Amino acid sequence: MTSVEFSYSLNQLSGVLKPFALKLTRDLDDANDLLQDTMVKAYTNQDKFAEGTNMKAWLYTIMKNTFITNYQKMVRRATFVDTTDNLHFINSSGALIENSAYGDFAMEDIFEAIERLDEIFSTPFLLYYRGFKYHEIADRLNIPIGTVKNRIHIARKYLKEDLTVYKHIN
Repeated sequence: MTSVEFSYSLNQLSGVLKPFALKLTRDLDDANDLLQDTMVKAYTNQDKFAEGTNMKAWLYTIMKNTFITNYQKMVRRATFVDTTDNLHFINSSGALIENSAYGDFAMEDIFEAIERLDEIFSTPFLLYYRGFKYHEIADRLNIPIGTVKNRIHIARKYLKEDLTVYKHIN
């Protein structure tokens, strides 16, 4: 294939590539840039195109790989290297420092609420909380599995009512 034929084929396929670029980038300007980058790479790598193969598929592959490479570069730019002695990689979107005091208070309130439950509800609930399966709890307490499910459901309902103070906290 001559250079003129190759150029003509690329120009014919550029219209087909634009919707794919828009789908990838979701922005018209970025799609135009991606299309241009794809065409430049195709022209510069003309010698790598095997005549008789599907040029459209070849161009789609170039576009997809270019998009992925550009995305990876963008992600790398959003991360910076801390050059202190610790040499940590820090995400530039900001750091959040949280202590566990709030969680400790919440867990205390939860366990106090569980202690206020009747034993017929708290025992199956605590076993389920510790990771036991319904059938294991039923075997251990010698009660039907339906009763186990019902008691855990009632325990959750009581706890939900008792712990309404935590309803709007994320």
